[in-house]
Amino acid sequence: MPRDIILSERLSAAAGFVPRGSRAADVGTDHGYIPVWLVQNGVCASVIASDIGELPLEHARRSAEEYGAEDKIDFRLCAGLDAIRPDEADTIIIAGMGGETIASILDAADWTRDGLHLLILQPMTKIPYLRLWLSENGYCFENEKLVFENNDYFPIMTARGGKTRELSPAEVYGGVMLDGDALFDRSLSKTIKKLSRAERGLAASKQEGSAERLEETRSIIAALKEKRKDLSNA
Repeated sequence: MPRDIILSERLSAAAGFVPRGSRAADVGTDHGYIPVWLVQNGVCASVIASDIGELPLEHARRSAEEYGAEDKIDFRLCAGLDAIRPDEADTIIIAGMGGETIASILDAADWTRDGLHLLILQPMTKIPYLRLWLSENGYCFENEKLVFENNDYFPIMTARGGKTRELSPAEVYGGVMLDGDALFDRSLSKTIKKLSRAERGLAASKQEGSAERLEETRSIIAALKEKRKDLSNA
């Protein structure tokens, strides 16, 4: 009897955004845990699992076999969404990559801007870059959630193609739709501390452009502190 798979909190939060009955594709599936969870829990009848590497895809196949889900997962060796057609999935999951990599995958698949595809994105690094890129490239945010894992805060954001708007510095660096999130204040505090360390380094730097970056960093810190103040007054 196959065991039920248990996801980490980060992956569980990403999987939790997948609508029941949707046709999902997990890009950069690695060990294939999210596709297994989706079919085991009846969220999706089948899932596409893709990865650029043969070894991760083999790991995903083994996971599917171990948990009795191999007949419901379609494994594809490809970069990003290169081997996935727009009509094959209405929900795209990209979790566990850097923000720049996620942006490049979406940029190479302009059909993800059509408004028909729900994007579930969980960047590990370059998070402000991804938020800003999405807002400037034809995507609108629908939801966002924070998880605390390995002593850090990670956002899971959902978006789809549609009318976009300019984001404030507090939204780019803090979060777009996190006002009701229980972890938001602590996440803001950690981001402020990180930027404050960068501020001190820039203040001592003699390199060209340091003064401009210092001014920008101070402006972002001020915006995040104002956001924390608004949260405490709400």
